[in-house]
Amino acid sequence: MWQAAALDPRTKLFLVLIFSSLAVFIKNVYILLLLLFITLLTVKVIGGDITSIFRKLQRLITVFVAIIVIQSIFTAEGQVILQLVKIKLLTDVGLLRGVQTVLRFFIVIAAAAIMTTANPRDIIQGLIQWKIPYELAFMVTIAIRFLPLLQEEAKDTLTALQLRGVNLKKIPLFKRLKTYSYLLMPLLVSVLMKSRDLSVAMEMRAFRAFPHRTSLRELHFCQADYLVMAVGMVLFLLLLMISVKIN
Repeated sequence: MWQAAALDPRTKLFLVLIFSSLAVFIKNVYILLLLLFITLLTVKVIGGDITSIFRKLQRLITVFVAIIVIQSIFTAEGQVILQLVKIKLLTDVGLLRGVQTVLRFFIVIAAAAIMTTANPRDIIQGLIQWKIPYELAFMVTIAIRFLPLLQEEAKDTLTALQLRGVNLKKIPLFKRLKTYSYLLMPLLVSVLMKSRDLSVAMEMRAFRAFPHRTSLRELHFCQADYLVMAVGMVLFLLLLMISVKIN
């Protein structure tokens, strides 16, 4: 099994693009299931945490069920499986399209986990060596780093609310949504304050003071990188051709 740092971050970005693009182009459910399996296997081989992926997906089960129902409601064709009065809640075609959408979500989330095995500084360097401006590469990396911070802030806020004796599970739905709206403002203020501190720190370190930046370390592809990218491209073309033939 490869270590997490064995592959170049550009190779990992390439794999994410491959899997995400295939998830969009492929419509067949069985091929999407195969692609999901390959994506999870790739995450495991590279050194990603598969259990965290399943934990994230478990929290989104209600969202995925809602997607399937909405697909069925707005799909006129197909045989009705579940109907309320005259409203089609579930049809076979809507169920199929909903499952396709859910599988695409699974694949994209699993593919994004590949980048968690890369060092943020190496991601910036890899994007720069792809001739992407440093400012854009830095913004992408900061956005990736801010997502876990935002999640931690949300957890801390909910924990503080529960310590005050508020049980969100026993609150009616509309009151629960209202409570979440009250929590959103302090969360947003906290994120903005962190952004302000980060901007001050960047200014103190003379960010963008010179038009060109140099880097002590440069990334270089190894044989494993070329092999992985070649296999990824072959997989992309193969699954795309099979999907076109089936459709």
